[in-house]
Amino acid sequence: MPRFRHGKSSETTPPMQRLAGRVGAGIAARREKVQARVKERPWLYAGICAGAFLVASVIAAPFVKAHLQAIAVLDLVANKPVPWALQKSIAHPVKTDELTLPTSNGPVPARMYTPTDMPDAPALIVLHGVHHLGMNEPRLIAFATAMSSCGIRVLTPELPDIKDYHVGANSIATIGDATKWMAERNVPRRTGNESATPMSFAPVGVMGLSFSGGLSLLAAASPQYRPYFRFVFAIGSQDEMLRVAQYYRTGEDAEPSGGEELLPPHEYGALVLEYENLEDFVPKQDLAPLRAVLRAHLYEEPANEKAAMALLNPQQAAEAKQLMDTTSATTREMLAKDEVKHVQDMAGVSPHGHLATLTTPVYLLHGEGDNIIPAAETQWMAAELPHQTLQAELISPVLSHLDLDGHGPGAWDQLKLVHFFALILHAAEGR
Repeated sequence: MPRFRHGKSSETTPPMQRLAGRVGAGIAARREKVQARVKERPWLYAGICAGAFLVASVIAAPFVKAHLQAIAVLDLVANKPVPWALQKSIAHPVKTDELTLPTSNGPVPARMYTPTDMPDAPALIVLHGVHHLGMNEPRLIAFATAMSSCGIRVLTPELPDIKDYHVGANSIATIGDATKWMAERNVPRRTGNESATPMSFAPVGVMGLSFSGGLSLLAAASPQYRPYFRFVFAIGSQDEMLRVAQYYRTGEDAEPSGGEELLPPHEYGALVLEYENLEDFVPKQDLAPLRAVLRAHLYEEPANEKAAMALLNPQQAAEAKQLMDTTSATTREMLAKDEVKHVQDMAGVSPHGHLATLTTPVYLLHGEGDNIIPAAETQWMAAELPHQTLQAELISPVLSHLDLDGHGPGAWDQLKLVHFFALILHAAEGR
């Protein structure tokens, strides 16, 4: 067995220094050889370096461009001026076409945003949230236009139930049928030189806002529609509808870690549930006049709301006042009874329990201060999704529900959101 001696070496130079010297001499000798070869054939080595730089640039360029486009898109959606240096990244002129899509729930209107110089551009479907303007909601139009100016065809189908403030299972089929329709038109035109069997469809990315995001995940989980989904991007979406409904009463949403997200809920969520199931809250004879009041309130039309209130009798006026007070114990008790009545309906629009076997890539984004659908819902989805399926998850203080109006986000939070949207652009463009 070798023995290690303590004390000074018999040689004047320590072993490690001798080793370092030999290594340094070897490196110097190789450097001299390389320099000599470069002098002999300078153009060859210059070409090799230039080629390596070019390859690196080509590899990096698409993702750098996606980040620049992401900044520009977010600026446009937030109604901010796009810096001159970024305007070229969203320079494609855009045209729109009004369409009617055939679905199993009947024909639905839709709008296609197409870069005029890229008729076969990669496709993306963007689904509106619970809003009476549907595909004509200004923020949706701004976003679809901005995405299309990046070189993407964007389809915005109307979801009739969602537009009428009804989060029901019928919309799952409408989303699936619209995705299939777009996928069948996402095949690049043939040049006549292809030898392989032509494709019958090419999967497309689907971006769902609010409750539409959760319904998109359910459509992607369906064997009938799964092949047509390239990815799902859910923004501010629900995992379990019953848990969200309970949040509207309690201001608490359980987290997968065992904690509780505490956030006073916006009245909007409870009012949507009341509007959707108004027959559970008021007598049959009061449905029409009270629905008119709630509709005007949800549509944010104060003049129409005032006019509708003026038509109510004293009993109906008292009922309207009660329904509008979503924080009162009486209203919350009515909401609790309604939850029990619609447990199965809520399960039918909940991704919870359907994500563990999902193979479609998923991107999840949620506003940290979302008080309509709490951010804990995205945590639940992320916890259930397979690791290889979940591509990215971000809970951002830059967002509220669907608006870029979070309070006090720092530069790092802004950069993370830009990077997240760059990932979406990267995926949508099929790079």
